[in-house]
Amino acid sequence: MEISGKTILVTGGAGFLGRYIVAALREGGARVRAYQRSAADDLAEAGVEVVRGTVTDASALRRAAQGCAAVIHTAAKAGVWGSRREFVEANIEGTRNVLAACREGGVPYLVHTSTPSVVFSGESFEGADESLPYGKNWLCHYAETKATAEQEALAADGGTGLRVCALRPHLIWGLGDPHLLPRVIARARAGRLAVVGDGSNRVDITHVRNAAAAHILALDALAAGSAGGKAYFLSQGEPVELWPWIHDLLACMNIPPVKRRVSFTTAYRVGAVAEMVWRVLRLGGEPPMTRFVATELAKSHWFDISAARRDLGYCPERNSTEAGLREYTASVA
Repeated sequence: MEISGKTILVTGGAGFLGRYIVAALREGGARVRAYQRSAADDLAEAGVEVVRGTVTDASALRRAAQGCAAVIHTAAKAGVWGSRREFVEANIEGTRNVLAACREGGVPYLVHTSTPSVVFSGESFEGADESLPYGKNWLCHYAETKATAEQEALAADGGTGLRVCALRPHLIWGLGDPHLLPRVIARARAGRLAVVGDGSNRVDITHVRNAAAAHILALDALAAGSAGGKAYFLSQGEPVELWPWIHDLLACMNIPPVKRRVSFTTAYRVGAVAEMVWRVLRLGGEPPMTRFVATELAKSHWFDISAARRDLGYCPERNSTEAGLREYTASVA
């Protein structure tokens, strides 16, 4: 779709990915309406219309969607630990509210930000594509609730004229990352990071600029009729060996490589015990290890992005992995 001059709503517009999407939309000439919990004064000062609210507030969402040519829904509750009720409210009920706001406001296009975790089954994935079934044996509320949210979003495609697609970027990182890389660095500095498994697993990563660009491309594809009702894996296009990549990150930060090793079986059992202790004692924060994290750290999970290349015209920036790592570490050194 031609975004220049159009008003586009971005839920979670002040979040990590949301900010990059907002910037890409504005670069394309769109008028952006960012919907989020925080005030985000910097976005308002930059000319973005900021609307405060949560995705659980159906009335506020309906008002925010009025007059919009499209909605990009990035807002979600992420994480590997927490109340199931909170994940359901944010990810499932929140997505339902976004869908209702689009239908009632006559919004023609919705891009739903999903995650590869929707196919989580505890097994390795190597070059798998979108024919994978939704997951099972979830091990965390995030994966389960995002799977339900994606299914409901895609099921709404074509209803009342709304076209919907879902994007599944894997391990988003880059300049401004408040989650993935800071956690890895903090754990390594504290001596709390260990290689889980044999250390040979490969995983997908996605630079945030590539993830944001894909969302804009998805709007074009929806308008062209080539993406409605479909989900797409996103990545850099080439998996990395997880632990060597982490060691490259640590080397850039002058942090020694991780020497401690733990078998997958041991990490999984420790995670199971930690989860039980945290639940029974109702401890704050999250356990030092969970079964989901042990699985993700030990097993391969990378996907075929041919469908995104074909239908969306997605082409991740070359060398963005190496350049992005240098950019990130220079900013936090």
